[in-house]
Amino acid sequence: MQATGPRYVGKLALAALLLGLVAACAGPQTADRPAAAMPQADGAAARIEVADKPLQCVPYARAQSGIEIYGNAWTWWQSAKGQFRRDRTPQRGAVLVLSRSAHTRFGHLAVVADVIGPREILVDHANWLNKGNIHRMTPVYDVSAANDWSAVRVWYIPGRQLGQRVYPAEGFIHPDGTQAAL
Repeated sequence: MQATGPRYVGKLALAALLLGLVAACAGPQTADRPAAAMPQADGAAARIEVADKPLQCVPYARAQSGIEIYGNAWTWWQSAKGQFRRDRTPQRGAVLVLSRSAHTRFGHLAVVADVIGPREILVDHANWLNKGNIHRMTPVYDVSAANDWSAVRVWYIPGRQLGQRVYPAEGFIHPDGTQAAL
């Protein structure tokens, strides 16, 4: 078999294209930290706690953050306008609002437990895998092209790996009560 010619070169080009796509989808990359170093957090502290009774993300986030907003998770972003500071900067105690999508029909809320870096946080949230349990210290990564937390990937605790889906995010609602322009 000859390893030259147009067919071989075409296969090499296809392989290079596929590797590029895999690298682009693998998660956040920054100029100071290559894709090979991602993710920094390894999910070692992440755990699932079985709740006494099935929980939903909204009452859990309300109880953990102290933010008194009601309604489905996807409504929180608009409901917070004028009442709470909203932005795209993660801070401990803030609520990450995931938009309604094909995989999050009602949206989703998670409370920031820790900020690991500019594109990495740990969250506590309930009912992530639809079993009503509490997921603690779950890594979440900003994978948005603009580095603005508008798209995230979430650690999959049972598989001990970064989840494959990218979820659209509105941003963070802060419990400090100050208002912001977003």
